[in-house]
Amino acid sequence: LLILILIPILFYSLFGIYVIQPIGAVPKGGSIVYLRVGINLPFISSADGWLLDNNQSISLMTRAVAMGKIVELIADKKIISLPYSKKLYLYSTDGKEFSK
Repeated sequence: LLILILIPILFYSLFGIYVIQPIGAVPKGGSIVYLRVGINLPFISSADGWLLDNNQSISLMTRAVAMGKIVELIADKKIISLPYSKKLYLYSTDGKEFSK
């Protein structure tokens, strides 16, 4: 029973999920599970969510810059790539959806 309680807690504290919304450059989108230790990102994040958290406007330009910075930050900590999840994207943006 203790192991069943510890596994989710350890996963939440050690790993993160970065969601890439489908856009022109990445038409299918995707999700990346990465080692989050030493990275100041929420458990579930996206470029749009990061921009919202930092009180910045969302446009193609700001999204591309944010996505580039975050992907560069987590590139060497990537564990696995997964398909895009709209539910995770909406979680990262507090339920707000922005145009692709």
